[in-house]
Amino acid sequence: MTEGGKLIIFSAPSGSGKTTIVQHLLKQPELNLAFSVSATSRPRRGKEKHGVNYYFMSVSEFKRHIKNEDFLEWEEVYRDNFYGTLKSEVERLWAEGKNVIFDIDVVGGLRIKKKFPDKTLAVFVKPPSVDELKIRLKKRSTESDDKINMRIAKASVELATAPQFDRIIKNYDLDVALNEAHQLVAEYVGAKVPGPKEE
Repeated sequence: MTEGGKLIIFSAPSGSGKTTIVQHLLKQPELNLAFSVSATSRPRRGKEKHGVNYYFMSVSEFKRHIKNEDFLEWEEVYRDNFYGTLKSEVERLWAEGKNVIFDIDVVGGLRIKKKFPDKTLAVFVKPPSVDELKIRLKKRSTESDDKINMRIAKASVELATAPQFDRIIKNYDLDVALNEAHQLVAEYVGAKVPGPKEE
């Protein structure tokens, strides 16, 4: 792969608020970020769009890409439920002169960090507690209790990987977490953050 901008990874258990943080950072022009759209073999949910939320593929199509080594990282999260980052996606964004931001699970995040150690900032978003996570996931009401319990079990394992990340942001208060993430990424990409407005 050709070298380009920097890579910024946000990983966390489901319900920690990483997607909200990533969406906020993408709106900050001085950071020059572009979102890396992941590929998945899971069915679309609700209003999800191909090429915007995910690149949706069949299981066989996904496996063909694995065989061709088209992924920077991939994993089978649940049976026949694959997620991965296409090399072509990162190269496309680098060609546009962008820094690439990922909203990705813990295993994938650490794999990318390992491949590009010198140009990756890996951030772990920590929820206040596993109980709080359960409340947030239930509030979403997009998944069955079984699925939620599966995510909670996975969250305990994921929380143990936090020390392997460059930085940990505690999302106890969303405004504080957004501000901390903004400062952190700006510093990493060498951008100036607009100061607080004078009262």
